[in-house]
Amino acid sequence: MDRETRTFAERYYRGLRDRVPSGGGPTPSSSVTFIQTPDAFSYADFVKGFLLPNLPCVFSSAFTEGWGSRRRWVTSEGKPDFEYLQQKYGDAVVPVANCGVREYNSNPKEHMPFRDYISYWKEYIQGGYSSPRGCLYLKDWHLCRSPFHADIFRSFSWSVNICGKKKWLFFPPGQEEALRDCHGSLPYDVTSTELLDTHLYPRTQHNSLPIEVIQEPGEMVFVPSGWHHQVYNLDDTISINHNWVNGCNLANMWHFLQQELQAVQHEVGEWKDSMPDWHHHCQVIMKSCTGINFEEFYHFLKIIAEKRLLVLRQGLKGDSGDSQSLGLGLQQAAFDIGRLADVLASVVVNPDFQRVDTSVFSPQPEELLQQLEDTVTATEAL
Repeated sequence: MDRETRTFAERYYRGLRDRVPSGGGPTPSSSVTFIQTPDAFSYADFVKGFLLPNLPCVFSSAFTEGWGSRRRWVTSEGKPDFEYLQQKYGDAVVPVANCGVREYNSNPKEHMPFRDYISYWKEYIQGGYSSPRGCLYLKDWHLCRSPFHADIFRSFSWSVNICGKKKWLFFPPGQEEALRDCHGSLPYDVTSTELLDTHLYPRTQHNSLPIEVIQEPGEMVFVPSGWHHQVYNLDDTISINHNWVNGCNLANMWHFLQQELQAVQHEVGEWKDSMPDWHHHCQVIMKSCTGINFEEFYHFLKIIAEKRLLVLRQGLKGDSGDSQSLGLGLQQAAFDIGRLADVLASVVVNPDFQRVDTSVFSPQPEELLQQLEDTVTATEAL
């Protein structure tokens, strides 16, 4: 991130401080931008055009043509190289989900050696893409339709097709509300005929059509924060996916966690007056359902803050070694510190966070916030 991009991004977020973060941005178009040439597209372009407005895009296969996985995992015909994969990774034990069985809004999972999964995959293809064992897919290498969802913690994600094709159905933040059933639950499959039942899905008539993307081999899809989506494999497909949180969507993560706690509190609200330490139990339930609670979110902020503060301290002293080892520049670290300060300022005044026992936290949340705010001031002229 350069100085001009940091200034642009900070100005953007100053304009949002009086708004509740929703993960949305400007009204998206019905199509997704396709980025053809790496040399003509910079990180600044990505920040301004997609990270800040929270919009999807597709990067051409030119961005990944140098990837070793695209050379080694794929045959000359563009199919998965089963022999290479089995030789290289056959002993790995991998989680596999059965797409043919639905448990609530997910699938049951089992673990098996990767070589056994390769054998199943070959048999599945030879059987005309059918098997008595059902349609199994390996975690993170999606071999079937992916249930309707938004990515964990409202993170950003990217997905690269090493081989094969996918169809994506995207719904901008907020549009998923029209897909909820009469009980408030989202559908497992947004193409199901069940959604035509207006008694079960009373708001579907207000639903907008999804944005459809066909992802070709080698292409990378950027999935913005809070965009619900569903994915279909159109061929035998291997993909590599990555989720991340940064300064641009940190507030979305915090907003999501507050919503998750409120949902838990609503579900167990009838026991509030009779359950000792009800607020603590809500945090425990939230962690079991979401994977994180408010205490762990603070520690997440602390770890990231300490790394960014280290980069700035070393950089301001003229020592760039640590910042290079972390893959960060001074402008990026300074921008992240500002976003961390904004989110932590909201955390420390949150009534539910104030009920968390922070007596053993080091540093104390208010102390860390002061460090961040002091650093923001010190780096304004950086």
